[in-house]
Amino acid sequence: MQSKRELTHYEDLYKTKIRESLKKSLGIENVNEIPKLEKIVINMGVTDAVTDNKVLTGVAQELAMLAGQRPVITTARQSIAGFKIREGMKLGCKVTLRRKKMYEFLERLINIALPRVRDFRGQSDKSFDPKGNYSFGLKEHIVFPEIKYDGLTKVRGMDITICIRSKGADHSRALLKEFNFPFRGGNN
Repeated sequence: MQSKRELTHYEDLYKTKIRESLKKSLGIENVNEIPKLEKIVINMGVTDAVTDNKVLTGVAQELAMLAGQRPVITTARQSIAGFKIREGMKLGCKVTLRRKKMYEFLERLINIALPRVRDFRGQSDKSFDPKGNYSFGLKEHIVFPEIKYDGLTKVRGMDITICIRSKGADHSRALLKEFNFPFRGGNN
């Protein structure tokens, strides 16, 4: 018999308060139309990997510390002679977070990492695609407390995509605002 897993704070918050709040504020009758987080994808491109393959393993370890699971090494799909890139060359790493790890990462991102960004005034609320997914980049991965400065060779950036099952950008924006995501302009 499988034991029932424990809910994270944000997952519990979504299931108890946010769902009902969104249902009322967006005027949704069908519970399956309520916006819901599906996954979070974290991607780090490593341009130094073109000349030195060992750099990629260090970056993959740092990403594993951030995400709590081992990343997948990504490769070049096609050759680009101007950048000295060949098809199949290892160029970066990515992680896809779901369920408990996704909610834990979102909570750390909103409450710890984003406030530590230098000169932070909020994220743009215009970075939604037509399906409602939200993508943004961080210039420094050292805003996460898991990253230790000691063994760090270079400060790297990362792209984060929050995949949301919703009717569109407005519904996704409403969901992230309920999680107190810091959008620019202070209209949270």
